[in-house]
Order: sequence, then structure tokens, then C-alpha cells
Amino acid sequence: MLTEVQAGPYTVRGVSVGGVYTSLLVPELGVLLDAGIPIRSFATTDRIFLSHGHADHASALGSLLGIRALVGKGAPFIYLPAEIEAPVQEALAALGRLHRVKSDVRTVPLRPGDTVKVQQDLWVRAFRTHHPVPSLGYQFLRRVTKLKPEFRELPPAEIGRRRQAGEPLFDEVERLELAYCTDTLSNVLERQPSLFDSRVLILECTFIDAERTVRDAQERAHIHLEEIASMADRFQNEALVLMHFSQAYSPAQVHATLQARLPASLLERVRVFAPDAGRWFG
Repeated sequence: MLTEVQAGPYTVRGVSVGGVYTSLLVPELGVLLDAGIPIRSFATTDRIFLSHGHADHASALGSLLGIRALVGKGAPFIYLPAEIEAPVQEALAALGRLHRVKSDVRTVPLRPGDTVKVQQDLWVRAFRTHHPVPSLGYQFLRRVTKLKPEFRELPPAEIGRRRQAGEPLFDEVERLELAYCTDTLSNVLERQPSLFDSRVLILECTFIDAERTVRDAQERAHIHLEEIASMADRFQNEALVLMHFSQAYSPAQVHATLQARLPASLLERVRVFAPDAGRWFG
């Protein structure tokens, strides 16, 4: 069952169940975040970002390429941790031999701190997440120029004259639009504090109850709801999308637990990435 939430100016659509599959589309940015399930309507997205190589986040790549071929789409860009580039290429090549087709992709290997242009005015910066295998989070940003404060009172004609003369009137600033952070320890928030300032933050929240403690979550390299609640006043995001809930909980239980355990100041900005009713699986 597909879930869709509106988070600020962005739509987040897809499926995420911890250990089963995760794949999220953000159509306004033209990006697919992980590929753990081959959703047909997602296959035409040209830019795929893999957080890591675990099956529930990457195993649908081959199927997505097959669907792309059926609809006449060429090789997508796959952004991924540099350490898994070769294994991903090898796996896709093996699938290609099995299916007797060529599995074309354009891989973009990234390491923590790398910033690359995605399209037009959209950039992405990779940051290290903390999981037992090589893993990354992604922060999407726009770079805009702003007039320096000391020149803001000048009339437009004077600004134009000085600009033509080559005077440095503008600063380039980054607008942190959306960040994706999954399968990680909560200390990623301390090590990457700009996540608190992204307009939208998509963050894993695998465990939510007292039966599975914070320590249990940490031993599995995941985040517990209690950790998020304890940092509630630090989240400055316009919207916080919580996802990757364990299949041990029903969607109804997820909604009820977050409603009960999150402070009101944060809850009003939280988007729960879980079906409103029913089950995870049809």
C-alpha cells in the first residue's frame, strides 16, 4: 500500500517498512530515495539515491531497470556510497546476463562531504550515516545569490552599475531543502547538525515502544522514537517525516504511539509515513 504525505512544498510518496522494503519518491525534486520495491510509477525517475546496499533498500534496482526498458527509458543516474559502486555494477551485470539484456546505469559514487549538482539549481551533499555497512544520507539544497546587507539600500540603477563594474555585491547562500536519513544511529544528528535546519527532514524511526528499548535500537543501528522525542526542541524543520517503522507495529499502533509520545510542539510538524488504517501489506 502506497503512502503519501505532504511535507512543506514536497510530496513524499512510496513505501517504507523496516527490514522489508523502502522506496520514496519526491516528484518535485525528481528523485527516488532507495529502491527496495519496484513500484512501476517510480521507474521513470532518472535519479536514484541509494542509502546503502541492504536488500530492503536496493534489491529492486534490476526490476526498475526492466520496467524502464519496457517504456523506452534510458540509463538512470544512481547515486550511491562509493564503497558499493563496484558490487552494484557487478550485481546488475549479472542480472543482465541472466535476462539476456544490457543493464545500463550511470553510477555516481559519493563519499561523506561530497557535493554534486543534480540538475539545474539543485545540488546534493552526501553525509555519513551509521550502519553496519557503508551508508550515506543525502541533503538536497539550492544555491542562491543574495545582495550583501551593506548594498541593500542602493537604488537598482546603482546596483546595476556596480555589478557591471565587477564589484562583488552578492553572497552565494545555500537553502537546505530536504534531507534523507535512514538506517542509522541517532548520533548522525549530532554529527550532521544541519539536518535540524533542513526545510524538510525524512528520518528513520524504526522502534517506537518500551518493549524495544533505545539500547535495542542502537544494537541494530537504528533510531528509537524516545531519542527523537528527547531532542524535540532542536528540530527547526518545517516538516519532519518519520518513516521506516518496524513491521512489529501495525500502522494504527504507529499513529497512536506517536500521537501519545511526541511533544505537541514537534507533533504538529511531524508527518507519519504509514497508512492511515489497515495493514502494511495487502
